[in-house]
Amino acid sequence: MTNSSEMLLVTVDGPVATLTMNRPAKRNAMCDELLEALEEFFTSPPEGVRAVILTGTAGHYCSGLDLSEHVSRDAEGTMRHSRNWHRVMDIIQFSGLPVVSAMFGAVIGGGLELATSTHVRIAEPSTIFQLPEGMRGIFVGGGATVRVGRIIGSDRMCEMMLTGRKYTAEEGLALGLTHYSVGEGEAMALAQKLATKIAGNASLSNYMMIQAISRISDMSKSDGLFAESLCAAVSQTSADAEEGLKSFLEKRRPVFR
Repeated sequence: MTNSSEMLLVTVDGPVATLTMNRPAKRNAMCDELLEALEEFFTSPPEGVRAVILTGTAGHYCSGLDLSEHVSRDAEGTMRHSRNWHRVMDIIQFSGLPVVSAMFGAVIGGGLELATSTHVRIAEPSTIFQLPEGMRGIFVGGGATVRVGRIIGSDRMCEMMLTGRKYTAEEGLALGLTHYSVGEGEAMALAQKLATKIAGNASLSNYMMIQAISRISDMSKSDGLFAESLCAAVSQTSADAEEGLKSFLEKRRPVFR
């Protein structure tokens, strides 16, 4: 099944949906219409979709905020726009659907903020990770201080912004900006393989991982351990857990709800 809008192409193949950001003339820079299309998909995904691949077109993942939109806003408008980005990135991260990013070319500024709201990231050799806002006299506004900062650390992020430093796919792998570094043209094949594998997991356990792990990292040790025990209690007493154990004992693949 294929659904297309001008900005976001959506293809559904069984339990996996592929979202392709489609602004080739802008290196897939983010605009309000594209942000709204992403929000619409993750707010109401097609029935039966259990995992998502997010990628770009024409050699780029996403080059960040379309700066022609940035300069048209006053201070209040920019703040509200930033908070809307935060809201949509949270929807992507916490919708309950695992999201795999297949990255190449520009993963810059808001594109990196978008990528770090996804759960599995794959980078081809052409991938460039950068936060160039400081060189343009502005500051990040789509969640980088939280999402990117927590991956690479606040000290390294500060240096990254001060200098406009670019990281390659291999450097991004070492830093945690990507989880897989693959050859040219190989990101989508691996994304499809991983998304299909993830879609075969129990949906409840996927949901628990997405909802709980990043939140537990914000908690104190004792609160985090208590939250973990609650997640374990819910998941391990589910019908899917029963099927998982039964299939293991019967030496067959589990069939989850």
